[in-house]
Amino acid sequence: MSVVGRMHAQLVYNRRIEVLVSHLAPLLPHGAKVLDVGCGDGMIDSLIMKRRGDVSISGLDVLVRDKTHIPVTAFDGNLIPFDAESFDAVIFVDVLHHTSNPANLVKEAKRVSRDVIVIKDHTKKGLLANLTLRFMDWAGNAHHGVVLPYNYWTELQWQQTFTELNLTVHRWDTQLDLYSWPLNLFFDRSLHFIAKLSLN
Repeated sequence: MSVVGRMHAQLVYNRRIEVLVSHLAPLLPHGAKVLDVGCGDGMIDSLIMKRRGDVSISGLDVLVRDKTHIPVTAFDGNLIPFDAESFDAVIFVDVLHHTSNPANLVKEAKRVSRDVIVIKDHTKKGLLANLTLRFMDWAGNAHHGVVLPYNYWTELQWQQTFTELNLTVHRWDTQLDLYSWPLNLFFDRSLHFIAKLSLN
């Protein structure tokens, strides 16, 4: 692992995992069968299941790691290889900005979900937002070999996509508190959101 990768792990990774689990776990339906698209090593999902013993989560990723905390299926990054309504919920955690066509994957998530879609991602908002997001992306992902197209959307683009796909936004939270002081002054701001969407 690179020096930047080690620093990211020490300063950011553990807190980020804990905070995301605290936000995501309550958003999943009771007894839900969940698919995490772009799950990485599945650590977040493992911790969600410890907190929510009523849910089961399996993963999907274009890069299946040697060691994962949940079962992970490989896919091509475009088509989710499951039948319609195979899951109660689909989640994306900092995945969609790694794709060239986020709307396509959200559409696929709608196809395979029976109930909700939960998205954690970024909004390109404010001074130097694009540059800041690119740095965070590179620091957190480059050492894993993750593709980095730096495809960040504005809040308007997200909302337009949800409307076009006939998805209802039930929650849009930008106060996630992912970073401790003083990193939060640079990297929290309004650059992150968690959305809970329902199928119409």
